Amino acid sequence: MIITSQFPPVEVLDVPLHEAVLGRAQEYGDRAALVDAVSGREISYAQLDGMTRRVAAGLAELGIQHGDVIALYSPNTILYPVVFYGATRAGATVTTVNALYTTDELHKQLVDSKAKLLVTISLFLPVATAAIEGTDVGEIFVCDQAEGYRSVQDLLASTAPEPSVAIDPAVDVAVLPYSSGTTGAAKGVMLTHRNIATNLVQAEATFQMEEGERIIAILPFFHIYGQSVLMNLPFRFGATVVVLPKFELQQFLTTLDEQKITRAFVAPPIVLALAKHPAVDGVDLSALKYLTSAAAPLDAELAEACAKRLGLHGVMQCYGMTELSPGTHAVPQDDPEPPPGAVGKLFPSTEQRLVGADGNDVGEGEIGELWIRGPQVMKGYLGRLAETDATIDREGWLHTGDLARVDERGYLYIVDRVKELIKYHGYQVPPAELEAVLLSDERIADAAVIGVLDEGNEVPKAFVVPMPGSGLTEADVMEYVAARVAPYKKVRQVEFIEAVPKAASGKILRRELRAREAARE
Repeated sequence: MIITSQFPPVEVLDVPLHEAVLGRAQEYGDRAALVDAVSGREISYAQLDGMTRRVAAGLAELGIQHGDVIALYSPNTILYPVVFYGATRAGATVTTVNALYTTDELHKQLVDSKAKLLVTISLFLPVATAAIEGTDVGEIFVCDQAEGYRSVQDLLASTAPEPSVAIDPAVDVAVLPYSSGTTGAAKGVMLTHRNIATNLVQAEATFQMEEGERIIAILPFFHIYGQSVLMNLPFRFGATVVVLPKFELQQFLTTLDEQKITRAFVAPPIVLALAKHPAVDGVDLSALKYLTSAAAPLDAELAEACAKRLGLHGVMQCYGMTELSPGTHAVPQDDPEPPPGAVGKLFPSTEQRLVGADGNDVGEGEIGELWIRGPQVMKGYLGRLAETDATIDREGWLHTGDLARVDERGYLYIVDRVKELIKYHGYQVPPAELEAVLLSDERIADAAVIGVLDEGNEVPKAFVVPMPGSGLTEADVMEYVAARVAPYKKVRQVEFIEAVPKAASGKILRRELRAREAARE
């Protein structure tokens, strides 16, 4: 059965991304658009608009043309959005690069995307200079200063005319982030101006930012979640974005307090820290009104514990993926009683199906793979037609690879990834469910679960980060879980580790844990 949104449909927004985001920048004028939480430097909306136009002029003067690709390899800085929207104004496509990438990983993305220019920071130059060997990159620019390299300030100083570029929002790719999708190596996800601009309008059905809101930018701008909720949406609403280059708990808490942050978009590891870490005690977080988590599953009990500690109505969730520009679901901001654990209601002008292993749709409350169709579905994977066809079928349904269910109110719940289910004696065991149980134990700081082979059978193994001084044993962990799940879901092996490997978005990197197990075997 095809499920449609409960919200009225929205019109497709056929405008370039920078216009959808900064179209009211001059109206917002001297209001702070960006604040550097470390230095205190500010950029107003009028300045941001003017700076993006100067960067576009500077890029055009360099010879960047419509359809060229510019790679942006940087942590969060207040110049990141300046370069990002300046590039789209010049008609270029921005390929955003993970700030944690190695030389080889960066090189592969530069080759695959055919990037002509690389913008980075001086700290990343050793990796960047090695990575551009054998690529189409003609020059490296830095956001700060480095001897022998031109900077973004040089682009801003351009006196060339702002380029007039004919952009077709339905066809032209605005952003080219890289995602592994449901399986395999990282692939370039082609998101058009129309994809992203329309998705912003769709998101507005579930929440509105009020006058004077202050947003903390701790999620990486290079990740599609960070781009959407920390750049595109706040600038469209005229909010102030306070930028931090990386997550460090004490600095994060201090910034929430001193900058009087009203809204924070985070990933589950930060929710975990806010719920359990003693550093939160004594920090004035009274200005914080809204906390939203996405990018990975968030346990309902953990969300409740965090909300209770911070004095919030709840921790809202949303759902999406890079291939969906990125949003499809969010918990409506005005719902007084959102169900625990739900990732939200379906965005307007979006359809969904939940499909069982037999290819047939499942009933209400039953679990199936989530399929999505709507204007936010990507154009495809760059240069990978077969993989595009394997992800988007002939009827336009994008197969997410996520297992989900829908309740009677239309709320979606993500159960786990299709490919990460543990098959124990024929039973399906979702790792995320066991991780949620583990995190409800006050003796456990963090945890991850994968399937490992034990005498020919796949069994759940927990990797656990114990709280300091907890005295936790392997037997304690197994007993705790066994008392709370069906017998076939019990954790059969436990290993204590110092930290759970995670992506910058907050997703658990279970593949690294599986690789560790394979190396050991």
